[in-house]
Amino acid sequence: MQFYYGPQMPLRILDEAEFWKHQEEEHTVVIRELLPNLEQKYVDALKKWENSLAETHQKIVQFIESISRSGNYIPAALHQEVLKLTEFCFKQSMDFIELCRQIKEQSKAVQDNPIAIAVLNHIIRESEYFIGIARALLSA
Repeated sequence: MQFYYGPQMPLRILDEAEFWKHQEEEHTVVIRELLPNLEQKYVDALKKWENSLAETHQKIVQFIESISRSGNYIPAALHQEVLKLTEFCFKQSMDFIELCRQIKEQSKAVQDNPIAIAVLNHIIRESEYFIGIARALLSA
């Protein structure tokens, strides 16, 4: 990700978060579809995550709309809210990764399924990519 967006940087941050939260939401479905014999506790957890990620995604879209309407001027308070939301997204992705790792390491449905292991590793790497972006933005 490039950092030369200047005053539009909050919008760029939200674009990234919007994309990755939608990806994570879809990943909850991919995992459930890939593993029809997944233990119910993980199915339930993934459904809760799907809803939570969808809510976060919608919140991000609302922020994007607010910033888009603000023109070239982004009030400091709104910028701070974007940073808080980015931090929330960062933590949410870390927790989602933890669930994916738990499923990969503890689910009997995954243990003898090399495709499921590969898909879970891919999902984890994608969320880690977003964490790297969010970490860089929060430290800038």
